[in-house]
Amino acid sequence: MAKSTDTAYRNQIMYSVFVRNHTPEGTFEGVGRDLKRIKALGTDIVWLMPIHPIGEKHRKGTLGSPYAIRDYRAVNPEYGTLEDFQRLVDEIHALGMKCVIDVVYNHTSPDSWLAEHHPEWFYHKPDGSFGNRVGDWWDVIDLDYGNPGLWDYQIETLKYWAGMVDGFRCDVAPLVPLDFWLRARAEVEAVRPGCLWLAESVEPDFVREGRADGLAVLSDAECFQAFDVCYDYDIFHDFHKYLRGEVPLDFYADRINRQEITYPCNYVKLRFLENHDQARAAFVIPGGLARLNWTAFTYFQKGMTLIYAGQEAECTHRPSLFDKDDVAWNLSEGVTRLFRQLGKLKRHPLLADSRYEVTALPRDVLRAEHRKGAQRLTGLFSMRGEPSLTPVNAPDGLYPNLLDEQGGSVEVFGGMVSVKGAPLVFEWSV
Repeated sequence: MAKSTDTAYRNQIMYSVFVRNHTPEGTFEGVGRDLKRIKALGTDIVWLMPIHPIGEKHRKGTLGSPYAIRDYRAVNPEYGTLEDFQRLVDEIHALGMKCVIDVVYNHTSPDSWLAEHHPEWFYHKPDGSFGNRVGDWWDVIDLDYGNPGLWDYQIETLKYWAGMVDGFRCDVAPLVPLDFWLRARAEVEAVRPGCLWLAESVEPDFVREGRADGLAVLSDAECFQAFDVCYDYDIFHDFHKYLRGEVPLDFYADRINRQEITYPCNYVKLRFLENHDQARAAFVIPGGLARLNWTAFTYFQKGMTLIYAGQEAECTHRPSLFDKDDVAWNLSEGVTRLFRQLGKLKRHPLLADSRYEVTALPRDVLRAEHRKGAQRLTGLFSMRGEPSLTPVNAPDGLYPNLLDEQGGSVEVFGGMVSVKGAPLVFEWSV
């Protein structure tokens, strides 16, 4: 893992915004008007999905994917001007948040500035034409990092944007050489000390199949050498297997516990229920109480929490990446209040520095615990949203429920807690 990574990232919340679909006008200015609400959720970092011009050749949909970038050193005119973007970043900073932008360095659009001016920096198929090596990504063409000139150009681009923003979320980071990321991190540090590096690390099957096809796909362990935060994709498919009834809850709990012994002690995972590539949480977890528990558990986990814009509105529809498809902002005060309360919980010191363990109990309850010295922070999460009698190690007594802003308590009697269906979190000591 990056040796300088601060475990304080585990106390932070990232909020992901797709500018096009965040507001009816789909502009930087529109996002700016929503920043105070975003901040009130407890957000520390605003991640803007790609802000650059989109290619026109082989475009998917009517407007194209923001991940088919035409020019890394410009902003999408549909969103506004460079000055508009800088103003938005200034507003994010004024509210005490950081701004992270997407870096899409595995590929460009077929009609990109780089394809026109440096075709030799791209992967070419046997017939000499442009192409890509992975997936059904026919709207993009792959770069070839065997060219030193490409490294120089890409790092200079990062340094340019690092003069404005606080970090980078790096798209399919495992398909770009580790040595590139290590050099980029070192050089950007001179421009933006403490720059945040988030890797969209990939699923185990992606690594396995890519390597079988001859690709140098980085594992999470390799990504952690250059990045501060990696995606939770190493176990995300196990989460979905549980939701589909394919594996029991203890299988998923075991996968979480394995992370504690697999990665360096300062590892930071991005914990999420949804993102722009995945189905909405309200779609895959339709039960309100069950979803409440999964949401609370995401915050309680060791790692940085991600909110994908619209999750707090309990949207079931994932906006299209290729067309204008606005988020349906049907916000409720109850859900907003929950996210704010979870944002307060996320600041608890034990969430950043602890021994962490998850246990699956009968009736699909997860008992998660952070411990350090004599301190304990216990969370009880009914993943079906059902009542149960749940064993805990805490001494008998009444403890404040840290998820109840009304001052409710958790009672332990005979080493048991009566869970009514909603999540409970309480602090105690031995």
